[in-house]
Amino acid sequence: MAAALAGCASNGGSGDSGKAASGSDYPSHPITLTVQAAPGGGSDLASRTIAKVLEKELGQSIIVENRPGAAGSLAVKYVSGLKPDGYHIGFTPVELAMFDHLGYDVSPDDVQLLGEIMNQPGTIAVPANSPYKDLKSLVEAAKTKKITVSNSGAGSSWEAATKLLGKAAGVEFTPVPFDGGAPAVTAASGGKVDAVVAGAGETHTAAENGQLRVLAVFSDEPHPVFTDIPTAKSEGYDVVFGAWGGLYAPKGLPDDVATTLEDAIAKAVKSPDFVDPISKTGTVVVYKSADDFTKFVNDEHERFGEVLGK
Repeated sequence: MAAALAGCASNGGSGDSGKAASGSDYPSHPITLTVQAAPGGGSDLASRTIAKVLEKELGQSIIVENRPGAAGSLAVKYVSGLKPDGYHIGFTPVELAMFDHLGYDVSPDDVQLLGEIMNQPGTIAVPANSPYKDLKSLVEAAKTKKITVSNSGAGSSWEAATKLLGKAAGVEFTPVPFDGGAPAVTAASGGKVDAVVAGAGETHTAAENGQLRVLAVFSDEPHPVFTDIPTAKSEGYDVVFGAWGGLYAPKGLPDDVATTLEDAIAKAVKSPDFVDPISKTGTVVVYKSADDFTKFVNDEHERFGEVLGK
């Protein structure tokens, strides 16, 4: 999935601190932001970083809570059932476009999308002391033995990416699901699995700390952080896969509340307080307005329906 650098918001505004303009007193008390994964992963980092900037834009505290489980569908299902008053929002990953194709009772139609904020290309990495020095050696090993690969959850985008890599390489990896990217990376760092497939923002820190060796990036072009790591495509495996993410709310927000949230997100995504820390992790900052993000997610939903054969 192609990732573009953060674009300019179409709604204008200087991005100065303080409550975003609207025709009401919203927000008048703290807002809760639900993350669908465990603390420490790419979704959690993006959510907590954007929350800090949104606090300045909205003039209210934002409480971040983690509700991992069922590839993230539990959190989305929970938030979608809450009152659409703007005081409870959520972070959604690419899995939103996959849930109902995988048998989960939630789809893009169940939520009101507010804007895309990021995209992180996938990576495959092994423990630092692994005998597999490159992707080809890992693939060769999978031809004769069981190779376990951790991911962020059964039915998650990274499990799908693992299967796509195996298909492209003509081998079968054994996916090992965890409740989020952080525990999946921890499992690989500790040598509990042979490899991990996760976002660049999730494997970057462990690689910097000498716990993981990144073998390949699932992007068309070399990654701006993993500059010396080959793409899977350049190694002969045609796998290009990234995990986008954005914010949403229960469906049916009042117009003024939706406008306030959308405007605040558009400003926050351009802020150096969001762009700098997110970009340093290997995640690419991306902005799409509520309308553009909704169209994009619906297109992705249709595409995954074809890919997953549902």
